[in-house]
Amino acid sequence: MVRKLETETTGTTPVDYGRRHFIGTATLAATAAGLGLGMGRAQAAEPPAARPMAGSSSPTGFKSLKQIDAGPLNIGYAEDGPADGSVVLLLHGWPYDIHSYVEVAPILAAAGYRVIIPHLRGYGTTRFLSAETPRNGQQAAIAADMISLMDALKIQTAILAGYDWGARTANIMAALWPERCKAMVSVSGYLIGSQDLNRAPLPPKAELQWWYQYYFATDRGRAGYAKYTHDFARLIWQLASPNWAFDDATFERSAASLDNPDHVDISIHNYRWRLGLAEGEAQYDAVERALAAFPTIKVPTITMEGDANGAPHPSPETYRAKFSGRYEHRLITGGIGHNLPQEAPKAFAQAVLDIGKA
Repeated sequence: MVRKLETETTGTTPVDYGRRHFIGTATLAATAAGLGLGMGRAQAAEPPAARPMAGSSSPTGFKSLKQIDAGPLNIGYAEDGPADGSVVLLLHGWPYDIHSYVEVAPILAAAGYRVIIPHLRGYGTTRFLSAETPRNGQQAAIAADMISLMDALKIQTAILAGYDWGARTANIMAALWPERCKAMVSVSGYLIGSQDLNRAPLPPKAELQWWYQYYFATDRGRAGYAKYTHDFARLIWQLASPNWAFDDATFERSAASLDNPDHVDISIHNYRWRLGLAEGEAQYDAVERALAAFPTIKVPTITMEGDANGAPHPSPETYRAKFSGRYEHRLITGGIGHNLPQEAPKAFAQAVLDIGKA
């Protein structure tokens, strides 16, 4: 079933929605005028019972797993598709891993794309080259990693696609390095944030959704995440995707990536940095200043949302005007939660294919 979604920009005050750093519509109204951008739509995904589970004919792994030195890291990544194809860079979120794209990658590869799916810092086989490098999870560092990866692989431009931390990383790359981004697919829209914006308190119900962020701000929380990493991740998966009936094998494939020796440090620093409780690195100060201005994204973009996303997320109208190029929003129905590419791989892959034609 496909139905039209109407989007609008209204004159309300700026909002940091659930600390995913969405900009309020008052800030956006001026940029929205006169852009002539496209309307959104709802798109029916496979109903939960019809989506293949691990152990069925759906893929459970990748054809090729590789390593490469890039910036401060030796990055582990999966690759599929022809080596001379146009590149799609698929970016995962927390606490997930590259297996979010295990069914998306073959679809894109079959369409002729070279698909690169990296483990972010602190995940899987990605490692720091030096023990002296700070285990920094701030948004600018992760985006810089992906630019370094593209440089190392001699990729000049790519379609960027992601959710959660991966969507934020894609947003930053598209906003600050548009020459490296052909087009973008972003779950939950515009996720660029700043420490200054995070200083404003939220209504109690919104703060409640971020219980783990406050837990991570304590020594007890860090110790708890270190001791119960897999249990914690499983709980987040369940809360963020209440209708996704993932099995143990599906979870454990991704949870193994959380055993990375830097995962806890990166995760804790990321959430503490957002609240201004941890310092970033000076080398990223200029990038963070640019991001604090909440730059408009000009590359062709499709934003997406699942109709059963249990994680904090905004209404599309709160970020609509942050996209000034070709734009569309898609609501994916059928009980789809936060990990949209793994829960609705066909819909996600189709969005990449569609925006690639821009």
